[in-house]
Amino acid sequence: MPTFPLAYRWTLGVVLIMVAATWWRPLYPAEQAMHHSLTALGLAALVLVQRRRLLPYPSFLLILIFLVLHSVAARWIYSFVPYDDWTDLLFGVRLNELFGWQRNNFDRLVHLSYGLCFGPVLFARFREAGRSARWAALAAVDVVLSTSAAYELFEWAIALTLAPGAAEAYNGQQGDMWDAQKDILLATGGAVVAVAIAVAVASRRGLPGRTRSDP
Repeated sequence: MPTFPLAYRWTLGVVLIMVAATWWRPLYPAEQAMHHSLTALGLAALVLVQRRRLLPYPSFLLILIFLVLHSVAARWIYSFVPYDDWTDLLFGVRLNELFGWQRNNFDRLVHLSYGLCFGPVLFARFREAGRSARWAALAAVDVVLSTSAAYELFEWAIALTLAPGAAEAYNGQQGDMWDAQKDILLATGGAVVAVAIAVAVASRRGLPGRTRSDP
């Protein structure tokens, strides 16, 4: 059973501190707890995978980056992440005003990051299993697409079972009837871009499969 190297342990420790920090004086404790149930499942699954077969550090890091973004979004239940205040403080620019957005788009960033982060991880895993680059690339994008669709169905089930206010707080559609389709599209598009880069990097290195330095 593989053990966690020092870099993995330090990185996981930093991420756990960041996730814990999102619980400082929670603004929406019940809704945040619902979102963080997925964070807990994700971290548990990652540790289980690591104990069975150690992921390369870049893959490990990409997964944790996604979980951190999700945790930040969960604190403000996605719909109220104050990114405009952050960019105004740092750069004197409010993104919604700059781009003419009418809604809080942090949820779009998280869905995009799902494809960007998990696409290369899946591609590397399939290559490690001996699949061709083309098969691995298509399968990686397909898994991101299908799991994104499954999550949107899960959100739909939440909307059917919870009270309307609680469902809206969890789903964060913000009045957009095409929210689910846009989220799936962003995740899939992110996977296409990230996997294309991973394929290009592997081809440039002339690798028939995968090396330990690959994501």
